[in-house]
Amino acid sequence: MRKGIRLKGGIDDKSFENRLRYDPEILELYLTEKDMEYTNRIRERIRELRRRGISAYMHHPSKYRGAYLDILSEDPEMRDFYRKSTEELLQICQEEDAKCVIHAHYVGLGDLPVNRERTIELREAIRSIPGYDSGLLLWEDSTEGLFCYSNPYLIDDLIIPLSLPLNVDVSHTFIGFQGSNDKLEEVLQRTAPYATYYHLVDSMGQRHDSLPLGEGLIEWNRVKPYVEGKDFIFEINLTGDHTDCSPMVDSAEFFAKIKAAETERDGTKVVSRAD
Repeated sequence: MRKGIRLKGGIDDKSFENRLRYDPEILELYLTEKDMEYTNRIRERIRELRRRGISAYMHHPSKYRGAYLDILSEDPEMRDFYRKSTEELLQICQEEDAKCVIHAHYVGLGDLPVNRERTIELREAIRSIPGYDSGLLLWEDSTEGLFCYSNPYLIDDLIIPLSLPLNVDVSHTFIGFQGSNDKLEEVLQRTAPYATYYHLVDSMGQRHDSLPLGEGLIEWNRVKPYVEGKDFIFEINLTGDHTDCSPMVDSAEFFAKIKAAETERDGTKVVSRAD
């Protein structure tokens, strides 16, 4: 097993076999709506990872019938798919020793306001999901909208009251604040008690660009103290058929060479050091 190699890929043969070539510590399986028709195959992939000593994560499908999922959708069929697929994946997590990343929503909702009232509405929708706080479902932030950290009510009125287990996507947070490393670090500090998993990916901070580490504007030496000792993957945008994950491997090598900045975390100073 190669220390620090933490990847993402699909459950199709080409993607899965490519990731196994790198003998990663962690593999996150990105699932589609179609994959949910073949849950036995999902289980087989997780069991293969477990046999190899690789930690398995799944990523809840992002779309239903071509539209991005939203837990507050007015479409009853989308809401039904959201709940049923989450229930199925939670069962897989419980039975196969895995965890699952899930979004409350993916993009903003047009002209709908981001306010405390709607944040509380979202909180109660999440609370209604069985197992929402089990630690097996990890809730990921978006680049805009209610479940984006630029929403000033998200942490105090949703995450803290629910003690919500989190996956923090570093680039999503950075984009949500239009490229502010100070705001990113503030979020990393405030979410540290709830975040057990992270997506590490660089960005210029203006749009969802999903760059390899070192090609964007994120100051990774400030990020590193918050993610060390926790699980994370390198979630880099891939070209072509997304089979070749070498940009993720290159990002892992880049991250391994970073010196962690001296910072304050939970009131404790984290000392800068060479890896």
